[in-house]
Amino acid sequence: MKDTGFPRADAEHDFLRARRRQVLSRLANWLRREPDDVNIMLPFHEVVDALGYLGERKIGARVIRLDSIVGSVDRGRDFDRRFRPTSGRVRERWERLALATRRGESIPPIEVYRVGELHFIIDGHHRVSVAHAMRLSTIEAMVTEVRTKLDPSGIRYRGDLIVKDYRRLFLERVPLAGHARASVVFTDPWDYARLGEHVEAWGFRLMQDEGAYSDRATLAQRWFDEEFVPVVAMLRQADLIGSRTDAEAYLWVACERYRLIRTHRWDDEVFEAVRSQSRPT
Repeated sequence: MKDTGFPRADAEHDFLRARRRQVLSRLANWLRREPDDVNIMLPFHEVVDALGYLGERKIGARVIRLDSIVGSVDRGRDFDRRFRPTSGRVRERWERLALATRRGESIPPIEVYRVGELHFIIDGHHRVSVAHAMRLSTIEAMVTEVRTKLDPSGIRYRGDLIVKDYRRLFLERVPLAGHARASVVFTDPWDYARLGEHVEAWGFRLMQDEGAYSDRATLAQRWFDEEFVPVVAMLRQADLIGSRTDAEAYLWVACERYRLIRTHRWDDEVFEAVRSQSRPT
């Protein structure tokens, strides 16, 4: 933070410097052909919808890291992902806050929602923007903690919400828990939908064979223990996992099995047929 001894002039320069950085960042993203959402703040409501809302509680004043603030409750476009102003519309208020900060005046805390380790601004976008421009690392905030069904870890951009949303829907259909829940991971969100259909069909066949009803949680755990784990073990022995996750390898071979030899069984013939056709990348 440069200081010429003239706080008002310095505040004006702070804003112009922040705007210049935002324009250069946008140009750099365009030249690198980055995705459209790489420089956009995460929308709070879309994040919570994708993760599954459970509840919230106010936890009061906290000092939080500026780099943990990744999104906003409203969907304004006055600031980019790093809270640099995207136009001159916010200049007057921005410079007024920058001047107060340079003069050491008291600035009220911002208000945020906390989801996991991520924070989303309710009120205080300009204050956060000025704090970033001043190279601060923390800021005082009034925090409301939001609990969700899924862990928000792994969310960086808006596009990541698609994977979380499909995973949440899959776990509602196939309510795995603990180790089983953590073991089923896909990079392509559509695979969660495909596996959900597969597990439901597996559970239906099981109930027909046994002539007894089982709830979703029971069927999910039995599918994992009696189908997923043994098949993945066989795939490892046959060196058919490749670079895929266990779930991706399982779904791939299950689909190939039925396409090639029209069966739901698992034996050496299945693996030989799959091996002769293709291998995972």
